[in-house]
Amino acid sequence: MKSTVEQIRARFDNDVERFSNLETGQTAIIDAPLMMERITQAAAAITPHARTMLDIGCGAGNLTLKLLQVLPGLNATLIDLSRPMLDRGLARVQSATRGEIVIVQSDIREATLEAESFDIIIAAAVFHHLRADEEWRSVFTKCYRVLRPGGSLWISDLVAHDHPAIQAMMWKQFGAHLSALKGDEYRDHVFAYIEQEDTPRSLVFQLDMLREAGFAIVEVLHKNGPFAAFGAIK
Repeated sequence: MKSTVEQIRARFDNDVERFSNLETGQTAIIDAPLMMERITQAAAAITPHARTMLDIGCGAGNLTLKLLQVLPGLNATLIDLSRPMLDRGLARVQSATRGEIVIVQSDIREATLEAESFDIIIAAAVFHHLRADEEWRSVFTKCYRVLRPGGSLWISDLVAHDHPAIQAMMWKQFGAHLSALKGDEYRDHVFAYIEQEDTPRSLVFQLDMLREAGFAIVEVLHKNGPFAAFGAIK
């Protein structure tokens, strides 16, 4: 059995410090700083006059802070399961923008959001917690609905691969990355909680779902091993 929402929330409640490093993002992720850079630059290029943004699974606010470096003054809505993460994110983002900041403690699957209320949506390392196809379809459709015309959604996340041999190859690369960071024990620890918590889908699956939700254009910004940065434009 995979972790429940409450179990995932409890783990993140106790892991705020690890997600509060702006330079590295989440160090377990291959190319995390590069993916953050690609996403923020793409968002700024597509919507240079953006006024509002939504950060789904904002954690301690790293990706919002990066986006504010290129689009200062945005009004930001931060959504996360974890109240300690939201509190840290709020404190950090308040010092980086004159815009209005709204925090919402919720699962994106349950959050009520106004239609066409955001110019940019960002989502880093969060959608891999979605389970059944219908949850993916519902969340991507919600993202489409709450974006203004011309707005964009940008995602960085763990992705799966449909062929077992390719999945094994990419997982081996990821394991080597983790071992080089902090040793084999750390690798095994990360693999264990991924197995317990996460249900990533392939990049192709997600791009198809984005098109199905109504997005006119999808773009892949970066992929390395089992991690990808990509997005869609309404």
